[in-house]
Amino acid sequence: MPPTVHLIALGIFTMVTSEFAVGGLMPQMAEGLGTGVPRIGYLITAFALAMAFGGPIATTALHRLRPTAALLVLFAVFFAGNALAAAAPGYTAMLVARIITGAASGAFFGVGLSVVARITRSELRGRATGIAMQGLMVGTLLGLPLSTFVGGLWGWRAAFAAIGVLTLLVAGASAAALPRLEHQDGTGDLKQEAAVFRDPRLLGAMLSSTLIIGATFAAFSYFTPILTELTGFSRGTVPLLLLLYGAATVAGNAVVARFAASRTLTVIGTGLALNTLFLTVFALAAEHAVPAVTAMVGIGLVGVTMNPAMITRVQRAGNARPLVNTVHSSFITLGVVVGSWGGGVAIDAFGLRAPLWTGAALALIGLVTLLPSAVKAGRG
Repeated sequence: MPPTVHLIALGIFTMVTSEFAVGGLMPQMAEGLGTGVPRIGYLITAFALAMAFGGPIATTALHRLRPTAALLVLFAVFFAGNALAAAAPGYTAMLVARIITGAASGAFFGVGLSVVARITRSELRGRATGIAMQGLMVGTLLGLPLSTFVGGLWGWRAAFAAIGVLTLLVAGASAAALPRLEHQDGTGDLKQEAAVFRDPRLLGAMLSSTLIIGATFAAFSYFTPILTELTGFSRGTVPLLLLLYGAATVAGNAVVARFAASRTLTVIGTGLALNTLFLTVFALAAEHAVPAVTAMVGIGLVGVTMNPAMITRVQRAGNARPLVNTVHSSFITLGVVVGSWGGGVAIDAFGLRAPLWTGAALALIGLVTLLPSAVKAGRG
């Protein structure tokens, strides 16, 4: 596998660490910024909205640059956003920082995955995408618990400062090692690239991705308060539980990546069915440590780990160029919006157990959206 694939994974790891850090620092950030936990949860929503809408705008703005040059520009913008987050004097400044970092992250996913597709043979793309997306899984495994740990020791601002330093290190390595890639034929012609979105199969595949991620994030965004206030774990124990969840995502991603190309629809359907089950069990048994943790690990195995199969499905329906990948990233992050926002609204209305039921409902709807493709595949 080309070394560049691993560099893209490191870039994704850095950006995911910043995205998810809020989930592990909610109580401290709420206290430091003088607001409540649901409002801090909306910072996750803001990041996701910026990825969803700002990511395609950023990709379009950079479309005349070579792909590797565009990646370095995005690293610089991402660093600036994290520096602002570390120094934010209030909630408004933090909100602006999340919008900046979210837009850079959304564009980075699109351009980075396009680079991965260009430097790997077609039969290896599923596995290469899986390796790149391990940045997302390892960001959950190590980035989230480490940022939570750093925030617990030195304050939540130190966590964002550390992410800024990591951004500079990964950007430096990328500047030295990324290959010089020129535009593909047709890339840069926005009208030509946008024509692919007329295909309803592509839009249907992207909608399924929104629901898959929304189901997971409805629960994941509020794991820390659920585990402390409902299940009864101490704040010091939560980073260890999040580490366990992250390990499950790494293992699940490895399995999904292996079968993403050969069993794409089966993998996605199985994942959604199991996620519905795990979210329901968590909701029913949130006060009991063993079933709650077991269900949480199950969500890790079959939630965001569907990314390699989702990306493979979308690239087959459309193409592997930056705009399609970025717009797909937008649909994925709209799932974060739906999940985190819906979970926060559900908490306000029904309490901390409600986000788990919200996630189960979204996973079930996602399963239903696969039926037309499954029927068509069966007839074929």
